[in-house]
Formats: sequence, structure tokens, C-alpha cells
Amino acid sequence: MQKTCSFSILALLFACLPAYSQLTLQVTTIPANTPAGANIHAVGTFNNWTAGDPGTILMPLPAGGYSITLNPPAGEVKFKFTRGSWATVEGNANGGYLPDRTLTYSGQPTTVTLSILSWEDLGGSNSTAAPNVSLLSNNFYMPQLNRNRRIWIYLPPDYHTTSKKYPVLYMHDAQNLFDAATSFSGEWEVDESLNTLHQQGDHGCIVVGIDNGGGERLNEYSPWVNLQYNAGGQGDEYVEFIASTLKPHIDSTFRTLPGRTTTGIMGSSMGGLISMYAFSERQDVFSRAGILSPAFWFGGSEPATHVAGHPREGEARVYFLAGGQEPASVAQNMQVVANAMDTAGFFNNEKYITVPSDGQHSEWFWRREFPAAYVWLFAGAVSSTGSPAPEEPLGVFPNPAGSWVRISGVNATDKVQVQIANAAGKRLRSTTLQGSEALWTGDLPAGFYVLKIRKTGEKWKTVKLIRQ
Repeated sequence: MQKTCSFSILALLFACLPAYSQLTLQVTTIPANTPAGANIHAVGTFNNWTAGDPGTILMPLPAGGYSITLNPPAGEVKFKFTRGSWATVEGNANGGYLPDRTLTYSGQPTTVTLSILSWEDLGGSNSTAAPNVSLLSNNFYMPQLNRNRRIWIYLPPDYHTTSKKYPVLYMHDAQNLFDAATSFSGEWEVDESLNTLHQQGDHGCIVVGIDNGGGERLNEYSPWVNLQYNAGGQGDEYVEFIASTLKPHIDSTFRTLPGRTTTGIMGSSMGGLISMYAFSERQDVFSRAGILSPAFWFGGSEPATHVAGHPREGEARVYFLAGGQEPASVAQNMQVVANAMDTAGFFNNEKYITVPSDGQHSEWFWRREFPAAYVWLFAGAVSSTGSPAPEEPLGVFPNPAGSWVRISGVNATDKVQVQIANAAGKRLRSTTLQGSEALWTGDLPAGFYVLKIRKTGEKWKTVKLIRQ
């Protein structure tokens, strides 16, 4: 009886206390020049504006970004972010004074997503990154490789003032993409180039830059082991990280157009090798690939064999670039891989090959050529209404046909029903294909045929086929 009475009294006392729910502040991006390892503090009415309060340090999230959960009373909440002192307070997009952040908290569990645009004390640093470039994370976890990596993000100039959705381009060697202060051999000026194109009417594109792993670069940028260098072999895991971990995080955090026709991948040298591999291996994810001065030599004959062995799964664009001042083997190997796309069933207008005579294996060359590559790759990817361009319609290629044909306008996961009839309308056979699986036509005599094709559950489409 004594215990029951005591419990009842305690319950009554707790019931009289003010009930605070949780307010979570989630920071998705931080300035590109944030010092590595810096603590980020939330400072505000909830902690008497104590700039270096150890109890309000944001914690890194496993998938990138930072978060803190607070328990303020309902009502107006004012706050800012610092790196531990008022001298290191956050600033506006230009590195200047930022007024207090203010929100009205309802008292219910709430999560607010935010970005830190700059730090006042670092506004005059030697960083050349544009204001719309920031760090998604200093230590984004790569579960496929069990290591962490710095991830950058470029958002189009109108991202925060419109509700538009954007294509996404994934790029390697991010140290060299945006900022001369972090580059080891000059920067590409991706941000400046895209900002200029945006001013000229380009829809805009989100760029996700992935730092190379230093000593892990050769390992991650090739699925094939090069015995001479005793490196490579982790390319599958690296591509899987981009496709299955990083891309879902980007698509859930930012306003993206997540389909394959609005998703690209680009890199130079070893980054060109892994970009081509990622494009062929994961056509369900990437339909655009920029292959600049590719180091296909590292994989021997494997890059071309891999491309030839992965049939076309839908509309695509691949931009091949090499320099006339590079070793001749760079352009020669590149041409072999480009030719392998023909074997895989890609059309001639789905690849672009250029070898400027003055081009060198250097950042200045890739910087100069990046705008043209980007424009060609994403031409037509977004309609005038801001939606993804219509998917490629169902069709058959090649036509006229040899012994095999494939179905265009399908993804790897699609099941496609096919009926073949002769010119008189007599049905010869029916079959179901998985994605880009080839259809055997080698037993058909030369002549005209009628194919009826459809994705499971959709309407039939009739296509005329010529068998040579």
C-alpha cells in the first residue's frame, strides 16, 4: 500500500511539470571552407545564447549532415550556429552579418531542415567556391567501403527562390571541381561555369562532388585490379555507394529529378574510367556520362569488353573527350570503348567524340571543355515546363534486323511482352523479355514482320520489323 501511494504521488508531480516535446534542427549543408573536424554549435534562446555550449554541439549523421534535438517551450525560438565562439558565427551568402534565425515552435515533435551559408570569420579566405557551393558532409559514411568521405554540393542559383526540381550530375575528384584552395592541380570552375550557363537560360543542375580517397583513389576508381600498380578492384563497391547510398540521400534531401534520363556521372582520367563503368553497369540509374581523358589503359581490354557486354537499356548520351597533346593511346583506347557501344546496341547519335588538338591531361583542359560537355549531355533532359523529357517510346532496334533485336524505351526492371506475326497477320510466337534482354530473330526468313510489344499492364504498340 505504501509503494502504491508513493508512485501515485510521483506520477501526480510529473504530470504537473511542463511537457516539452522535441525540436530537431537538421543541417544538410555547411560552407565548403569549414575547417575539418570543427564542432558546430546551436546557440539561442534555449541556452541563453552561450556560443560555446558543449551541450548544444550538433552531431554528424551517418548519411551526411548534422543534427541536434532540443526541448524548448512552445513559442518563438531564436538561434544561430557557431563553431564555438561568436567570432566564428555563421554569416549570410556573402560572408556578412546574418540576423537571428527565428521560428515558431508549436510544442509538437518538429524537424527543421537548414543550411549554413558561410562563416563570418572565413568570408575573406582564399576559397574560390561560389556562394551556392557547400559541404554536404565532411565525413559521409560509405557503407560499401566502410570508410568516410567529404561530399560537396552545388545548388543552382535559383534553388532557394523557386520550387523547381533539377537534374543531378555526380562527379569525382571533388577537391578539384569548385575551389582552388582545395585543389591539388587547379580547379575545374564547375560552379562558375554552371552559374554563367544559368544566367544564359539553362534550367540548372545539381552537382554532387565526391572527394577522392587519396591513397584509395586507384582502388575505388577501377573494378579491375592492375597488377603493375597493385591497385584497383573496389570500383563495384564505389559505384554501388553512389547508386544505392548517396543518390537516395540526395534525392530525399533536395529537389531532384531522380530518373535515369536526368541523372549523370562525369570524371577525368581514372574518374573517366569509373564513370564509364558506372554508366554501363547501372544504366537503370545513369543515362548521361562525361568521359574526359579516360585512363582506360588501367583496365587493359576490360573496359571495352564490359561496355560491349552490357546492352543498351534506353536513351543515353555519352561524351568522350581526349586531348591531342596527351599520349596517343588515350584517344585510341577511348575510341575502342566508344566502338563497343555499337556492339551494345547504342545509336551513333548517343555518343559524342572530340579530340581538340591542343588538349592536355590537365585541369585547365577539363575546365575549358566542361561547359560544352555538360550542355551536350543534358540537352533535352528537361522539358520547357521543368519536367523530365518524355521517356523514349517503345520500339525495336536495330531495324532492319539481323539475328537479334532489342526493345527500346524500357528499364532493366521492366517485363516486356512481345508477339511476332508475319506480313499476313499470322502469329508466329509470343514471349516475355526482361528489360534489355535480346529477342532472337535468327530463325525468321528475310521479309516483313509485325511486332506487338507492351510493358506488363500497359497498352500494346505495333511496330513493323524488317528481317534482312
